[in-house]
Amino acid sequence: MEKTQFTTPVPVKDVRVHDSFFSDLMKITVEKLIPYQWRALNDEIPDAEPSYCMRNFKIAAGLEQGKHGGMVFQDSDLAKWIEAVAYSLIWNPDAALEQTADEAIDLIARAQLPDGYLDTYYILNGIENRWTNTKDNHEMYCAGHMLEAAVAYYQATGKRKLLDVMIACVAHIASVIGPEEGKLHTYPGHEVLEMALCKLYEVTRDERHLQLAKYFIDERGASPSYFVAEGERNNRPVNPRSAFNLHYYQADRPVREQDTAQGHAVRAGYLYSGMADVARLTEDDSLYEACCKLWYDITRRQMYLTGTIGQSAMAESFSFDYDLPNDLVYGETCAAISLAFFAQRMLRLAPRGEYGDIMERVLYNGSISGMSLDGTKFFYVNPLEVDPIRCEKNHQFRHVKPERQKWFGCACCPPNLGRLLASLPGYLYHTSGNTVFVNLYTTNDLKTKLPSGEVALSMKTNYPWDGKISMKIDAAPQEMLLALRKPGWCRTFTLMVNGAVADYTLRDGFLYLAYSWSAGDCVEFVLDMPVETVRANPRVAEDIGKIAVQRGPVVYCLEEPDNGKNLQRIYLQADAAFACRYEPEALGGIVSIETDGEELIFASWDDDVLYDGQKSPSFQPRHLRFIPYYAWANRGPAEMTVWVREKL
Repeated sequence: MEKTQFTTPVPVKDVRVHDSFFSDLMKITVEKLIPYQWRALNDEIPDAEPSYCMRNFKIAAGLEQGKHGGMVFQDSDLAKWIEAVAYSLIWNPDAALEQTADEAIDLIARAQLPDGYLDTYYILNGIENRWTNTKDNHEMYCAGHMLEAAVAYYQATGKRKLLDVMIACVAHIASVIGPEEGKLHTYPGHEVLEMALCKLYEVTRDERHLQLAKYFIDERGASPSYFVAEGERNNRPVNPRSAFNLHYYQADRPVREQDTAQGHAVRAGYLYSGMADVARLTEDDSLYEACCKLWYDITRRQMYLTGTIGQSAMAESFSFDYDLPNDLVYGETCAAISLAFFAQRMLRLAPRGEYGDIMERVLYNGSISGMSLDGTKFFYVNPLEVDPIRCEKNHQFRHVKPERQKWFGCACCPPNLGRLLASLPGYLYHTSGNTVFVNLYTTNDLKTKLPSGEVALSMKTNYPWDGKISMKIDAAPQEMLLALRKPGWCRTFTLMVNGAVADYTLRDGFLYLAYSWSAGDCVEFVLDMPVETVRANPRVAEDIGKIAVQRGPVVYCLEEPDNGKNLQRIYLQADAAFACRYEPEALGGIVSIETDGEELIFASWDDDVLYDGQKSPSFQPRHLRFIPYYAWANRGPAEMTVWVREKL
């Protein structure tokens, strides 16, 4: 592994996003999502499932009386909300919101036990039972999310209270779990603490924090299995034939021997992200190679076109290679977000355009589809094909909802979206030495430091609706190397520097521009963005004979409000003529795509006849309107499909 290739994300504070698709998402986050979720955490949403989250902390802090409510991991919802607040305060200072967060942090500190332990489930349900079920009861999961919140809040505000709370919590965990004799030789049942510890290490530079993360990675899947022994002690043995076996926890074998993504998809994405962090920070070649194999398996064999992952509702899990059902898909919002985390961390290990491509695919499709356009309703599951009647009447589809929900008893996805969207500026740029890598395109201003001096540039674009990207250099050291990601979907492009055709080197999906830069220099990058029809690998049985429509990074779908019912009867030619139209007032502002397809029909069919060998179908013209996939289900329950039958 070449350390010189490692990259570092430009901090959120160094990037100002405005007047763009991303800034619209960020505006919804601060104006709608964060306030709405605070009300949800306080059980103030009418006709929504209660959270119990803040109530649990108040009881644990001795301010109220009562029993623990909600899921065993309910603390994590507050942690993710604080993390979202932290990022938002960087680019949208809000004294009242900061005070609310400070008060929540005060409450957390009051709930913490003197030895550093922090988990309301066990504090309220019997502290003597803590650390007896590390496989299932999420103590380290809650600690991981709270630690990520603590690091973000410290970086945003400079306030250490939550950071100190969590450093004490980590010290407690390390006193109980580790390689030493007398400690528990276990690891998180639900991963996230691994990458949180790496974030903490990059703040504290305390080797103990990195070593604990490394221990969790190294110990996972060791034989004999701690989880098996723990399950036997708890009279909850691990059944190898169950969906909740060691594969579910990514613990059937050491992580360096794993080459197929398996088990619970969110846990997997978080684990792989933590593996990538530890590989980079410890320069571990074998761990990096394992990350590459797992990345390859996910993105070549188990990822949906929208960037979501996790095919099976049973155990919210990966199933097997090329098994990608569109209607029964689970596709949890959190799982897509975990893939974005993994992609960014792979970019830190090596600047390869494909990592940015997947990050982009997730951000424009399979993650933001989990939220309504007004930021107040949410999907847990993100299908690529929906029939509302089937969802209601067929028990197999009980996990698929044709409408977003106000909240969930298990509400991991909404606050996860909040922290992702609030941190979007941190995904745009990476640096390595004097190289600035441009990963994503949105209108923004960058001002950051390189070893050779300060760089400032401004970008203007209407991406993803338009492929024209303009960048102006406001300040830069002459030694700066500018590297632009060429999106994998882009076939042809034009690249100009100061009005002349650019001299560039294409390497691993990035266009490297080596110029002696000075203030006033301009870069024009124009990506040709035609509508494209795509097919799936023929081993994907669900998509045989079908095509999907994509334009730039955005995946499109047909929805009933525009196209009527019976979308399964629609046929489309791959070379159809498409017309694109920007509609600023439609669905929050979109580019819609229109074309002519055909509908398979029968002249007549008696409703009392189920099968008939004498009937022959015909086709009739049908005008079609495609909308971005992320915007579906904002006009009531309706049929929807991404994949359309191909007319040959």
